[in-house]
Amino acid sequence: MVDQRRLPFEEIYVECRKYEEVAESIEKMVIRGAPAIGVAAAYGIALGVRSVRPGEDIEKKFAAILERLNRTRPTARNLFWALERMRDVFERDKSLPLSQLKRRLLREAQAIEKEDIARNKKIAQHGQRLVKDGDSILTHCNAGGLATAGYGTAIGIIRKAHEKGKKVHVFVDETRPFLQGARLTVWELERLGIAHTLITDSMAGWLMKKGKIQLVIIGADRIARNGDAANKIGSYSLAILARHHRIPFYVAAPLSTFDFSLRRGVEIPIEERPAEEVRQAGGRLITLPSVKVENPAFDIVPGQFITAIVSERGIARPPYRQSLAGWKRKNNSG
Repeated sequence: MVDQRRLPFEEIYVECRKYEEVAESIEKMVIRGAPAIGVAAAYGIALGVRSVRPGEDIEKKFAAILERLNRTRPTARNLFWALERMRDVFERDKSLPLSQLKRRLLREAQAIEKEDIARNKKIAQHGQRLVKDGDSILTHCNAGGLATAGYGTAIGIIRKAHEKGKKVHVFVDETRPFLQGARLTVWELERLGIAHTLITDSMAGWLMKKGKIQLVIIGADRIARNGDAANKIGSYSLAILARHHRIPFYVAAPLSTFDFSLRRGVEIPIEERPAEEVRQAGGRLITLPSVKVENPAFDIVPGQFITAIVSERGIARPPYRQSLAGWKRKNNSG
């Protein structure tokens, strides 16, 4: 996996040979982005089981691997969705010879990766209809190929609009404190040849007032069945600003991000990240080393502030309890 902490200045890859290394890579933000975390966790399961030797208690070992990956990051639904899928394969096939079980789990992880790319492209195809030629689009955090198995969700929509010949311009929030926008989204847009401008998070409202932004597109880490969406901290503020300025606010995510067991966003667990991420920038202190810090990694955008949600199923609009219920029924039926 590309070490996302080193971008945009160094493109360095990390090779994980043990499931513990995958878990640490997720925790330390070597890899991030909800769909990408899910794919990585699936491969973590496959790696962990690959290390099992004949005669070992396979069920005990699998439980330990699953538990370790389960506690890496609490907010992204895709992580748990992928682990549940791998667990189902294990439970179904655990009576097979060990070598066959290992191959089955590896194939499932590969399928999760391949399917995520296909889902991203469907999201992009649906979502590009929301983008007009000449639009300026604001995005927050990073929801491109780096955050997924490939292609991207929010950035995937912009990418598809660009591929169809629409002239678009992207305003990229730097996304403090981890600077995913400044480091990752800018890096991706540069490689894709899509026009973009980097701004600080605090500039968005003023640019909206000046008429420089026509729509906002973000990704998501978990979406409740009423449309409330967890995304990188700062998304809630953008939704309020967009609503005030009557600018469409869109969320793009695959069905693996939806948590239909949750009625409302308030039930979504919010990860608290280390204080050093706020006290520092680029590894250097920018404030007093002992200052008290709050560092929630995500916030919740109420469904009432979201103009539409885009998934591989299409475009859902309010009321989300009804429109997303249709997606849930289709998802349960396969």
